[in-house]
Amino acid sequence: MTVPYSKIGRWVAELLLVFVGVYGAFWLNSYQQHQQDAKRRDQILASLEQQLRESIESGKIAGAKEDRQAAEFRRALDAGETPPLHPFTFTTDYNPGDIATLLQSGGIELLGVKTLMALRGVESVIRWGLSRMADYKQFSNELIVPNLDQDISFFYDPATKKLRKRFEMYPEALQATANFAHDLERTQTELLKRIQVERHP
Repeated sequence: MTVPYSKIGRWVAELLLVFVGVYGAFWLNSYQQHQQDAKRRDQILASLEQQLRESIESGKIAGAKEDRQAAEFRRALDAGETPPLHPFTFTTDYNPGDIATLLQSGGIELLGVKTLMALRGVESVIRWGLSRMADYKQFSNELIVPNLDQDISFFYDPATKKLRKRFEMYPEALQATANFAHDLERTQTELLKRIQVERHP
């Protein structure tokens, strides 16, 4: 029994119609997903860009202040003076969970590899810096704060006008605080450039 050519033609047409329909639906779904991903990616990048701009600006001010304090203390010390020691009052609103949440909510799939590497570079500087600041704050809380009412000879050897051994790390702590601000500004600026390239290629 032979099948009429008209029936074969109709089957082929129906098959093509089904294929085109399935392919069209798949393409439309893929296009919509791509649009959603692009929108989400731009939202993440825009949010990061805004936060970085604000952080870099405030970091420049903080870094300049820390530089002045470290330089003035060192100048006075080198001149044979006995400048007073002040408590460390380093504060931060940094929360490592913020970046983790951003990455888990799609950032790790949507952001470029170079941007992710720059982001991790900033995170590394922050973690290392905060670890150092915690050590200096502990040093301050244990040795400086409880003795602020002491005579200056408690902190310095009157004969040499040098810091006593237990306070020798104070100038280093001042400079390290300034260096932390500069390192953070540098890595944040690199990340900001990467984000701008990714947003506006």
